[in-house]
Amino acid sequence: MYIGSMDITINTPALLFPAISLVMLAYTNRFLALSNRVRSLHDKYQNHEQKHIIHGQIRNIRYRLKLIKNMQALGVLSFLNAIVCMFLIYNNYLRAADIVFGISLVSFALSLFLSLVEIQLSTKALELELSDMEGLTDPSVIDYIKRRFEKE
Repeated sequence: MYIGSMDITINTPALLFPAISLVMLAYTNRFLALSNRVRSLHDKYQNHEQKHIIHGQIRNIRYRLKLIKNMQALGVLSFLNAIVCMFLIYNNYLRAADIVFGISLVSFALSLFLSLVEIQLSTKALELELSDMEGLTDPSVIDYIKRRFEKE
């Protein structure tokens, strides 16, 4: 006997398919945008433009590429586990199906967590890009709100 048993039908893991597909599409778009940025940075680096900024961006991009690779791998793992779960349900291996479905959900959640981390790094990359423009500080939300009310 095991704790946490639930009755899942073949439709339960099938519900993950559209969610995983949309997330994978978003991950692919992030990867493509990042690859375009790498090419742009490479051209700037070859022309010896703004090397101090480029070095920071290269470190950021390398880490983000690793995150995106892992995000995609976990998304694919989640997708495959959902398929295996459906197969197990079809063959009436319900205990194994429950476990595989749980693994699928955990993989999907980890993929989304890595996506959140990557989004945070993406924001830092944009801040680094803006860092060479003096006079543009990054005010806190409270400072921004205070300034908005002071103008009115």
